[in-house]
Amino acid sequence: MNRQDIRPASTWRFPRPYGVRSLLAAVLVLVVLVVTGKRVEIDRMVILNVQAVGALVDPRIDSQVDRGLAAVGHELWPMQISERTEVGRIEGLDRRHLPPFSHLQTIETVVQTLDPNTLRMVSRRERTEYLVQPYGYLEHVGIKLIETIEIALWGTLLAVLIGAPLAYLSARNLTPFPIIAFSARAVVGFFRAIPELISALFLVLAYGFGPIAGVVALGVHAAGFLGKFFAEDVENADPEPQLALIAVGANKLKVLRYAILPQVMPQYIAYTLYILDRNVRMATVIGLVGAGGIGQELKGRYDMYNYHHVATILVAIFLLVFALDQLAARLRRSLL
Repeated sequence: MNRQDIRPASTWRFPRPYGVRSLLAAVLVLVVLVVTGKRVEIDRMVILNVQAVGALVDPRIDSQVDRGLAAVGHELWPMQISERTEVGRIEGLDRRHLPPFSHLQTIETVVQTLDPNTLRMVSRRERTEYLVQPYGYLEHVGIKLIETIEIALWGTLLAVLIGAPLAYLSARNLTPFPIIAFSARAVVGFFRAIPELISALFLVLAYGFGPIAGVVALGVHAAGFLGKFFAEDVENADPEPQLALIAVGANKLKVLRYAILPQVMPQYIAYTLYILDRNVRMATVIGLVGAGGIGQELKGRYDMYNYHHVATILVAIFLLVFALDQLAARLRRSLL
């Protein structure tokens, strides 16, 4: 380095962290936020939240949010745990072998009926026998949760079976013909563009109410994500092991098996576990349109205003998602 290349400290300038373009971009972003925030009522949301926080400090402040949350909490509590069914509606009930922890209960009520002779309302007593199961509704919710897990599991398996071939056809370093890669990427993008809830609406019409529509809806949408992620990992794999195998005469399948898969398999496992975790949560959502699982039970109870049952379902969903999240985290640590 020549002495002429060394500039004195007095002439050195620290580059400006921003310029005219940065300021114009910031102003543009601010204008977009202001316009869109007005449309989605962000200003009203801020006011309502400030009122809600103020009401917690000063009870004299009226808050719409606090009143609404209090009303919801009052409707949801206490949670429904037991179940009572009229014996006359149970076919083939064996009184000697009742379900575990259950018992029969007779309730006497006074009803008003019209006497056809005197045309006056008279009171009479009616006895109704019920089968009471102290944990009956918890058992019913547990069965629905198992069905939800099964829907998510089979949806994930279907996604892998569809997404993996599409990924290898989409990868440019494996597909010899560009038209095949373009077509596979178009299919992957189409699958990813259709939300599960929308596809479940149409699949329920095709397959009927039940878990089949849920499995297909979850599998097709997740196949779009796995196809994209798998293909990108294949394309970004280290090319040197691939070139070494090609140099000794290995075909595409051997290159995929011995050079690419060992590199991308940890990412594949992580993606699949994430899709499984996501499918469990989405299986509760698509059940709202009749695609089986706990979501279908939630929708039915909500429509009948059985909010105590809704509270039990919501707590069960939270516990299920939390438990599966912990299980997935342990699997990631042990497999990756």
